[in-house]
Formats: sequence, structure tokens, C-alpha cells
Amino acid sequence: MKIVQCVPNFSEGRDLEKIERIVEVLKNKEGFKLVSYEPDGDYNRTVVTLLGDPLKIIDAVVEFVGIVEQEVDMNTQSGEHPRMGAVDVIPFIPISEVTMEECVEYANIIAKKVNEAYNIPIFMYAEAANEKKRVKLPTIRKGEFEGMKEKIKDPKWAPDYGQPEIHPTFGVIGVGARIPLIAFNIDLMTEDTKVANNIAKAIRFTSGGFRHIQAGPVYLDTRGHVQVTMNILDYKKNPLYRILETVKMEAKRYNVDVPSCELVGLMPKGTIINSLKYYYAVEGRVWDKEITLEELTQEAIKYIGFRDFDVLKIIEANI
Repeated sequence: MKIVQCVPNFSEGRDLEKIERIVEVLKNKEGFKLVSYEPDGDYNRTVVTLLGDPLKIIDAVVEFVGIVEQEVDMNTQSGEHPRMGAVDVIPFIPISEVTMEECVEYANIIAKKVNEAYNIPIFMYAEAANEKKRVKLPTIRKGEFEGMKEKIKDPKWAPDYGQPEIHPTFGVIGVGARIPLIAFNIDLMTEDTKVANNIAKAIRFTSGGFRHIQAGPVYLDTRGHVQVTMNILDYKKNPLYRILETVKMEAKRYNVDVPSCELVGLMPKGTIINSLKYYYAVEGRVWDKEITLEELTQEAIKYIGFRDFDVLKIIEANI
């Protein structure tokens, strides 16, 4: 059976009744599972995770986009997370019996359907990008919803699907195909965003840090402290422990504690294993190849410091 992960992100994370109306269309559907939907009031964004048959997911997500169009007006939306549309991104990730090339095909199928149904412009990104400059999502998103009104009129930034004019209340969508991305946030016990920004600079690739890392500072009003928020684009080449330990090292110069971490969405069990092997080696422990997913979860909480974390955050537990 072909299984993909699809992770639509939409630009509402505060109005819980509205969020429920939006995600209702994705519940109890044949052929795929709504694994989770995670609203965040500070980011004003909800990350949805779907797992299952790609064609069934495509049909449901097209309908989902229509509900979001009715519910979210980007002219009045604001939050900590960069965004260019009411549904900001729709990535497809190969999980089982699916190639990346097939995920690119699925991305183009849904992009065409969404544009035809709602007249929303689509930009293809990551492995589905048609131009090198559109591979990286932040490059496309630069200027966000407000700046996209003029940006899209530039022939260099004409959308891959649709006319060079944003949907007046919805904006545009980035649709892509990629390997599993780890949305990893590290909590800092300070309210100073300058500290978080300086640490983010130390780890992100564009300012001399680690390759495959995008990072920035965010203040979480609901928690009263800042985060270094990041996307790890290739967890095999830059495992969690390496990023986490570097952030802890940098935080020491500011006398700031690093109490916990947060995962948004899901991750492969290999992400945890790669890091736990490091911490086991530090303590001289022998790695247990027969470790269960439940045990893996508890060890991740202990050594990596995850909060709000359970076994269903691991992709393999949902298949």
C-alpha cells in the first residue's frame, strides 16, 4: 500500500472553534488517518498531519482548502510564524512504497485542483520546485502575505499555477514534496528575543551555522519565554543532539537555562535513535536494538527533554 505523509499548515491557531470547523472535513475518512492537528496561539498557526493513501488525501485536502478559504481572512491575521496564505503550505512526504518522484506528481495534482477550484495561486517548492530559486520555501515566502500582493506581479515570481494576482483574502499556497522535515523548537528560560536571535544565528546555515538548518527567535506570550524555532531539513546529516547541545553551549554565555524542547508534527523513529545513541555513548550505555516505541518515547523525554510528547509523535506508531 502506498503511504504518504501530508502536512498542511493553516494560518489560524487561536480560535479553537474555528479550527475544529476546519479540520472536521479531515476526520474519519476512508484511506487515510488524521494523525494530529496542533494549534499554536503564539504562532497563530495549526499544523495538520495526515498519513495514508495519497489520492484519498488529495481529495480531502482540496475540500479542506475550501473550508479554510471561508474561515480565514489573511487581511486580519497576524502571528509569530511567517505566512503567505490561509493554507500556507501543503507538503507531501514519501513514507512507504512511494518514491519522491511520485510525491512530486501528487503535489502537482493537488496544486492544479486547488487552483482550478478556488482560483488560489500556487508556488511549487522543495523537490517539486520548477526553478532553483524556488526550492527553499523561505525564499518564496519572503514578504509574506502583505508583500506577495506586489511580488507576484513580477514576472520572475509568477506562480506555477494560476494568475499573477493573489487571492484577496486567502493569499497563495506553497505546495511541495520533501523528505521528513523536523520542526524542532528549543525553549530558553528568558524573555530576551535578542538572546534567542543570537543563538539562532549560531546554528542556522545562512549565518554560518549547520547545513540543513533554518532557525529564528520567537517569543511565546502564552509561556512567558523565548524559543529558538527551527526546521531541520535533513535529520540524518544534522541529528537533534548536535543542534540541542550547540544551543545549550551557546546559551551558557548568557546564563540562560534550556529546560525543554518541542516537536511540531511527527518524526521518524530514526530521528530519536540517532540522538539517543549519542547520549547512551556519553554514559557508556549499550544501545538496545530491540527497544520498543514506547521505551523510545520515554528515553526521548529523558535525554532530549521533549515536552508534550507521546508515542504518536513517531511516524511508525501511526502506520
